[in-house]
Amino acid sequence: MATGSVLAFWLVAVLLIAVPGADWAFTIGAGLRNRSMPAVGGLVLGYAGITLVVAAGVGALVAGSPAILTGLTAVGGVYLIVHGATTAAQPAALPTATDRRTRSAWGTVAQGIGVSGLNPKGLLVFLALLPQFTDPRGTWPIAWQLGVLGLTFVLTCAAFYLALGHLARTVLLARPAVARLTGRAAGLGMVAVGAGLLVERFG
Repeated sequence: MATGSVLAFWLVAVLLIAVPGADWAFTIGAGLRNRSMPAVGGLVLGYAGITLVVAAGVGALVAGSPAILTGLTAVGGVYLIVHGATTAAQPAALPTATDRRTRSAWGTVAQGIGVSGLNPKGLLVFLALLPQFTDPRGTWPIAWQLGVLGLTFVLTCAAFYLALGHLARTVLLARPAVARLTGRAAGLGMVAVGAGLLVERFG
């Protein structure tokens, strides 16, 4: 597979990841709770799952089936709304010792998988974007090329969101009031993204 194709895709991926959305909101909220690692791990697993779906050819089937896509949109939109509303109602604050003991890292991973893996826009972006950087006449099978591009996206996500979560916690460490406000804004951002999915699909 041509290195130039991977590099070109990586540049596009960076631009896409840098646009604030549900992933940003979730990462910032998790960062304030000192849960950046499991949160980013969940996001990465969600996108890795989408990569496997697209590489296996299932993604095209899903995108071509209005019923399946509508179901995914409904589940993903409702999930983001519920999770965002919960975050906004109980905004992230700097964690206490009790928080660190009682909060489950695996629960945060599961939430991250839901935020990225249940977002049908992620599937559609992968379907529309990845094939443009593959070479049907190349020596590698298309599925392998899609896998490499998907892995490039996943690794870039991991690096970017780990830095974002760390930055959020570091900057807001001594500002608990601002941390709560940021957490509430992050939750409302997820609600807005989820509602936008539902309105776009059902409106």
